[in-house]
Amino acid sequence: MLLENLLRTEDGANITADHINAVAQWDENAQPDTEIQFTPGRVIMQDFTGVPVVVDLATMREAMVDLGGDPSRINPLAPAELVIDHSVIIDVFGRADA
Repeated sequence: MLLENLLRTEDGANITADHINAVAQWDENAQPDTEIQFTPGRVIMQDFTGVPVVVDLATMREAMVDLGGDPSRINPLAPAELVIDHSVIIDVFGRADA
């Protein structure tokens, strides 16, 4: 899993061939000497932590508009999914202010 993740996300700066070789040549008896970066493919949040994240994203996008910028530039770097495990009440929908 770690090796596949490194191969998929190698960029030559944050993740290099040296990181990939360190995992490929891993010796379980050796003393660790290389930090291995892991980049998640997606983030799953439950409602308790996810709703504040959605509110933060909406607030940052609104601030971007107020500053004259493009709100579509405010996005998570990894795909994020929000799982809500209870009823949700929708006050407005299908409108720009929703």
